[in-house]
Amino acid sequence: MKRRDFITLLGGAAATWPIAARAQQPGRRPTIGFLGVSTSAAWTDWTAAFVRRLGELGWTEGRYLAIEYRWAEGRGERYVEYADEFVRLKVDVIVTGGSAVRAATQATSTIPIVFALAVDPIVMGLITNLARPGGNVTGLSVLSTETASKRLEILREAIPDLRRLAVLGNVGYAGSVDELRVVQTAAQTVGVEIDTLEVRKPGDIAAAFERLRSGPQALYVCPDALINANRLRISIWALGLRLPTMFGFREYVDSAGLMSYGPSIPDLFRRAAEYVDKILRGMKPGDIPVEQPTKFELVINLTVAKALGLKLPESFLLRADEVIE
Repeated sequence: MKRRDFITLLGGAAATWPIAARAQQPGRRPTIGFLGVSTSAAWTDWTAAFVRRLGELGWTEGRYLAIEYRWAEGRGERYVEYADEFVRLKVDVIVTGGSAVRAATQATSTIPIVFALAVDPIVMGLITNLARPGGNVTGLSVLSTETASKRLEILREAIPDLRRLAVLGNVGYAGSVDELRVVQTAAQTVGVEIDTLEVRKPGDIAAAFERLRSGPQALYVCPDALINANRLRISIWALGLRLPTMFGFREYVDSAGLMSYGPSIPDLFRRAAEYVDKILRGMKPGDIPVEQPTKFELVINLTVAKALGLKLPESFLLRADEVIE
């Protein structure tokens, strides 16, 4: 064997050593506790992106890695229940997002926690520093509040005569409260009147839509676990009331929404898998910097626009990263 080939072979073996070592020891496969704040169906694409990236990194689920999935379906009490269960199961890493991150941090200060979605981890009190988060928590921030004013700007471009806007948000989630505040401030500066629709549980959503029978010209929806679990109902009800909708994630547009602007969530889950890989290979979560989104998408559902009788300028459509027809 040539010396160069031998070095290449040795380097490859070293890179895969943790995987190979665990494979040779029955019962030593690492286990991930995957706490989804919404439903399995709502997170299908995100979960698939996470698992696929793990496989690319050598952690094939079922062979070199086990994943315990739990789905809270937007119910806050389940966050605590499942986080405590993961502690009892002694999982190697907990992966979650949104408001469930706090429940995980309260359940353990030793098991590494990776959040794929967090509005502002510093404001939420999860970390004190993005570059060196410290403790047992790290992950990715979605910058939802920072992009709220941009969503309003895009919505006004699509609806130039927008003067009254309804904003739907779960006030039981701190991230939504912050986003509601940002939208209200941004709207005030451009002369748009806001109708705030506050919800805390699934039953509140129907009552909120009863208030939309007249007045608002469009609906801005703040994303969170409760909203995500009910996104199809929200989109269909808004469509029935002929209300153009603005969402934070493109998956909401698939569910009969008009448009969305925000980070690519599958991309964030792929990157979360890379965090897990680093931790399983020996890095401490507190030493891994919290990152922010690098890929933002404007997605427009042209079929919904036509159903609403909304004529979108060609120049506006050309700016979109994706147009669903």
